[in-house]
Parts: sequence; C-alpha cells; structure tokens
Amino acid sequence: MKLQQLRYIWEVAHHDLNVSATAQSLFTSQPGISKQIRLLEDELGVEVFARSGKHLTRVTPAGERIIHTAGEILRKCESIKQIAQEFSNEKKGTLTIATTHTQARYALPPVISDFIRKYPEVSLHMHQGTPMQIAEMAADGTADFAIATEALELFGDLVMMPCYRWNRCVIVPKGHPLTKLDKLTLEALAEHPIVTYVFGFTGRSKLDEAFSHRGLAPRVVFTAADADVIKTYVRLGLGVGIVARMAVDEKLDGDLEVLDASELFEASVTKIGFRRGTFLRGFMYDFIEEFAPHLTREAVERALQCHNRGEVDELFNHLELPTF
Repeated sequence: MKLQQLRYIWEVAHHDLNVSATAQSLFTSQPGISKQIRLLEDELGVEVFARSGKHLTRVTPAGERIIHTAGEILRKCESIKQIAQEFSNEKKGTLTIATTHTQARYALPPVISDFIRKYPEVSLHMHQGTPMQIAEMAADGTADFAIATEALELFGDLVMMPCYRWNRCVIVPKGHPLTKLDKLTLEALAEHPIVTYVFGFTGRSKLDEAFSHRGLAPRVVFTAADADVIKTYVRLGLGVGIVARMAVDEKLDGDLEVLDASELFEASVTKIGFRRGTFLRGFMYDFIEEFAPHLTREAVERALQCHNRGEVDELFNHLELPTF
C-alpha cells in the first residue's frame, strides 16, 4: 500500500468519480491513476469503486470506509509536513480559509492585509461558499480555518470559537416612508416587500425568528447571498433591504438611508474554527488573534483541550465579545 494510492482514491472520490478531472488536478495521467487504484484494490482484496465497463459508477460500502480512513492518514501526513515547516521556516507556508461572501468582503480585508505584510512568504487562499460547503472544506482538510455565523450545528467536528457579535440594519432609498417613523418596528417592516439574504446565510435565521416570534409573515420578494446584490435591488425599488450592518459603507452607499435594526433582531456571533487534530503553526495562531484579539494562543490551546462544542462554548461564555 502506497501513500500515493490513498491520495488517488481520495481525490477521485472528491472529483465525482471523474478520473480524467482528477488526473488534471494532480498533473498526472489518467491510466496511471486507474492502474494504481486497481493495484490497491487487488492488494486489499475489495473494490473501492464499483464500475460499469471502464467507468466508475459509485463508491462501494467498503470503499467508503477505506476512503474515510485514507483522508485521516493524508491529513496526518500533512500535519507532519506542517511540523517540519514550522521548525525549518516558521514564517513560510500556506493558509486556506473558507468563509461566506460577507466575511470575505467586509470583515476580513484589514486582517488579511496586515497578515500578508507580517508574513509575506505565507501563501493565503480563500474559498467562499455556503455554511455547509464551509464546514465540509474545513472537515476534509481543503481549508485550515472555517469562518461562519449560520448553521453552526454543521461544524460539530470542528473547534469553533466566538470572534465578534454583529447585527443588522435596514436600507431604503432616500425619502422612503420608513425614514419618517419615530421608531422602526417589525410590524412596520412587514408592511413592505423585503430584500435580504438567502436562508442559511449571514444571520438569516435570526431575522426569520424575530418575525415569527411576533406572529408576522414578511413578504420576502428577493434573496441573495451577496449584500452588494441586495443593495442593488433596493436601489431599483424592489423592496426594503435587511443586511449586516458591516456591509454598509457610508461613502459608497451614501444614496441609501440606513436605519438601525439592532433592537429588532437578536445579535449574531461569527465564529472561527478548525478540525480537531490540526497542527497549528505560529502564523495560524497569529491570524486567529488578528481576527479576534481575545483568542490568544493560550485561549486557543485551552479550547483544544475541550472535549466537545458545549465545553468550548462554556469556556468563552464569560467574554464580552466585541461588536462589529
């Protein structure tokens, strides 16, 4: 059994069983991958993939277990490389982050800018996706860190630590009737068509819960994952926008009225996390602390000693988190 063979079955499984696409991504030949997979199956005495002619059709039950274990082995090998790199050159390496558009566009730019200045030899990569995609990328090793707010139950296998609280605002064109109210209410909002985030993105669940708790059924006419897209359709008069407060720039969005909605919706908490067993290099600890100053190396190491998410939450419950 060779490490290369384990890499091939893992990659094929994560390229929708497309051997050709796998070969392209690994800069090798399709016949070479197929041959090594067959040699591994012959050695193990079981098929990892079911076939129809020359085409792979599905992962066998035995293959699912084998590929899962192969992933763990490959991650351990990557940790060995990380340990070696930390001692050979502590300021050189790679860091991959998986997050949503809102975090990538509004919360992370100053953090990443400072980090790159401090670690010019660290190659930084960012993947954007849904909470489910983010959790999967962190869990399977595609990303080192996951940064998310929504659907945190998907991140049960990760050590997730709180970074900051944030809330929402309402954006409307100049002169909109809502700007003339003495006090903004959920009832007043529900009278207008609403433009906001797709469910599962950027605190959308808190928004829905607030209306539901008051027995209101707002008319959501348009949703998007991108706050800039939401603002575009508010400008077109499609409806009243509800977005993260961090997503509004007073200069760039000066044509819109911004109404505070922090009293209408419960605050959300953005968290950063990584899979258990990850070897954190020095610059990784620094990135976490740059993003959330209260998450010092000592605090992160205490979180690593916790056995489950409940213990991690309890560890940070006493903190007064900053507000973005």
